[in-house]
Amino acid sequence: MLNEINIQDVVAIAKEAGNAIMQVYKQDFKVEYKQNNSPLTQADKKANDIIEAGLKKLPVNFPILSEEGRETPYKERRDWKYFWLVDPLDGTKEFIKKNGEFTVNIALIHKDSPVLGVVYAPELDVCYWAKQGEGAFKDGQRLPFKIKEQRDTYKIVASRSHMSNDTQIFIDAIDTNKEKELISIGSSLKMCLIAEGEADVYPRMGPTMEWDTGAAHAIINETGKSLRKYMNNKYEKHKYNKENLLNQHFVAGE
Repeated sequence: MLNEINIQDVVAIAKEAGNAIMQVYKQDFKVEYKQNNSPLTQADKKANDIIEAGLKKLPVNFPILSEEGRETPYKERRDWKYFWLVDPLDGTKEFIKKNGEFTVNIALIHKDSPVLGVVYAPELDVCYWAKQGEGAFKDGQRLPFKIKEQRDTYKIVASRSHMSNDTQIFIDAIDTNKEKELISIGSSLKMCLIAEGEADVYPRMGPTMEWDTGAAHAIINETGKSLRKYMNNKYEKHKYNKENLLNQHFVAGE
């Protein structure tokens, strides 16, 4: 099934969605709020429509689970073998702030694991992609670019909008002989820094959803690094298509 997908077709879909996002970004736009108080703009909706239409034209017929799409009951999706996991605009808060740190995330999940991912940052015009067994890339260049021995500091990625006490405790407990350097950036670009080798660790001890991590998780996997659930000082597999789509705490890194 996976070999029937040309990842460049998925890249093209993400970039088309990104172009629609940028049309809204350059204008004055309204911000709505969903029931969970998360922001929603016309860009989220337009990007979602483009992505869903594009994925349905591919030679594979997989269901789509999107943040802005139809809510699918667990009893319907629990037996899915493959499905698309989509966040049409990850980092809506960054989009509203107009700082450019937002992405289009498209992942293909096989059972409970990501096997393909595309992350496109339209304002930066940077695209990451990976397909299981074929490596990970940033704009056509294979990842990672750097290894930890090439860095003078121990680089820790943290969310610009969501720094929790648990995250700070994790950071304080890191044992390294290098000076710790904190990098703050929005959306799934945080995980992409891990994939690039530009950072050592990204601890996330706060709420995220499966569509926030799926695409970048696939990219991280193809660089030989990991993204794992972190609970009670123990690491476990970070799974997808759970009954509750809320991610538990996780750590991405070496």
